[in-house]
Amino acid sequence: MSSERFVVAASDFSVPDSPSYDFAAYDVVEATRSPGALDLAEALTAAARELHESASPGAALDTAVRLAVHLLPGAEHAGVCEIERGESRRTVAWSHDIVRAAGTPDLPHWERLWDAPVVRVADSGGADGEPQELRSVLSMRLRADRRRLTVLTAYSREPGAFDEAAARLGRLFTAHVSLALNSVTVREQLTAAMHTRDLIGQATGILMERLDIDAQAAFESLVRASQRENVKLRDLARRIVGATDN
Repeated sequence: MSSERFVVAASDFSVPDSPSYDFAAYDVVEATRSPGALDLAEALTAAARELHESASPGAALDTAVRLAVHLLPGAEHAGVCEIERGESRRTVAWSHDIVRAAGTPDLPHWERLWDAPVVRVADSGGADGEPQELRSVLSMRLRADRRRLTVLTAYSREPGAFDEAAARLGRLFTAHVSLALNSVTVREQLTAAMHTRDLIGQATGILMERLDIDAQAAFESLVRASQRENVKLRDLARRIVGATDN
């Protein structure tokens, strides 16, 4: 078992209105096993708070890749990609352009994540002996449904950079990322729903005034127009409100 130690800088996990964290170097293995080792818990708590404060799912993923580089021992770069079953992957967040341009590992590596929460590559090597800039790979599943995987991956230029301790810490971290991503997504959906409701309410009020009808009749008129023109109700409402504002 590796005894490698690493330091998490307090400045990397600053949280508004929260005490600053002063993390000393600690043993990852002991930190994940010993209830008295609070450094890791504090680091993950601070990271979780920052993730939950993200303004959008995209911002949460950007934060996740940045924090992954600081939290995971051996990580030099990180990225998040989406994989369609049996198809190619698409990188949606990255800490450096080298991650976005990386062509490795091959698709079978990502396919393994349908069945396993964590997949490691000790040395990706290169096709026909060609050198690879990113040699070690630690991939961790964030989300999965019938067709799509969302995966957080840490990279290193050194072979064998990620041991079992790094994989264990990665699973803890991705659990926080997944929770934050779900929370931010729901919050964004609720905000959009409230905005849509307000738009429809404004459009209904405009029709009531123009047509001299009550709220129920105005709403039904809006629905019929939406169906007739094959336009989403919110888009039609936005068009009506926008025309009135102009």
